[in-house]
Amino acid sequence: MRIGVPREIKDGERRVAVTPEGAGALARGGHDVRVERGAGAAAGYADAAYAAAGAALVDDVGLVWSSELVVKVKELQPPELARLVPGTTIACFAQLGRDRRLLDAVLAANVRILAYETIRDAAGVAPLLAPMSRIAGRLAPYAGAAALCTDRGGAGVLLPGVDDVPGAAVLVIGAGSAGAHAAEVAAAMGCRVTLVSRGAAKLAGAAARIAQAGHGVTTHAQGALPPDEFARLVAVADLVVGAVLEPGRLSPKLLTRGHLRAMRPGSAFVDVGIDQGGIAETSRMTTLSAPTYVEEGVVHYCVPNMPALVARTASAALANALLPFVLRIADRGVAAALAGDATLAAGMMVWDGAIADARLAADAALPAVAAPWRR
Repeated sequence: MRIGVPREIKDGERRVAVTPEGAGALARGGHDVRVERGAGAAAGYADAAYAAAGAALVDDVGLVWSSELVVKVKELQPPELARLVPGTTIACFAQLGRDRRLLDAVLAANVRILAYETIRDAAGVAPLLAPMSRIAGRLAPYAGAAALCTDRGGAGVLLPGVDDVPGAAVLVIGAGSAGAHAAEVAAAMGCRVTLVSRGAAKLAGAAARIAQAGHGVTTHAQGALPPDEFARLVAVADLVVGAVLEPGRLSPKLLTRGHLRAMRPGSAFVDVGIDQGGIAETSRMTTLSAPTYVEEGVVHYCVPNMPALVARTASAALANALLPFVLRIADRGVAAALAGDATLAAGMMVWDGAIADARLAADAALPAVAAPWRR
């Protein structure tokens, strides 16, 4: 199979989806791996390493996009839409649920979109999303710490405190991969952490891990939390981290303008799930080159590709999790690989002009075609 690895062009994106080691595994399997020159450079993977692994380095990006399988990191960007070739499979964090124009564009292009964020096994584990969520969660307190500094419009609160000045009050909403890791890092920094989640099992698991590390956290089950108490927790927080994510669907709006307005001016809000629309009425996507804005007196950090800040680590984590799926597709062909793997098939959003995912179709008010690759 011809496999293309393009250089990412989204603002600040430095990750690459296939490392030289992965390219070597594919090349040894007899596959034609085409890597756009410089695709891995920002993550510390030199062109020479890809060439030594057996990949072909190309300057003509059209040769990458004409591959049968294009493997990238982030959703398709406007300049990339013109390069789409009908029948090509593009594997990426697709984000079709929040961008109707992008969905319409890929449907019209008659391509196939395999979304990393919706690939999940029978137990509900998302093997490609989870490592990126863990990284984003671990980065969230650091992003919040920067947002609390006065140069970003923050109140000048030092997140871990110092001497007899206590650490900041941090409220984390959501106890999945991102939220649990955000709470863990904030607690280790010396913050006073409150963790709120709808999932009792995830909440208990996160609290146990934090306690095992020798730190404390206050937990609340969101379903049992009165609205006025939730509002109070938001109001007294120096930093709120939103970590509620429903892959393939828009996030619920849990924070109103009133919630944000009640916080002390110069407080901070980091919306980790902004890729799916974010959890606040005030959430709007920012970029790594301009990561913050102030609204209702609160510094908002709403960057959708936070793991790109640690591109070397994030690329290795993503590529390691992704490679078995790419090998399966390359060895068997796209349709056969999907037919034999329910976990992989859960990620196929669009197939040759048809929506293959029922949830995406419902959100877009369009018809869905069940498993069109079987036809």
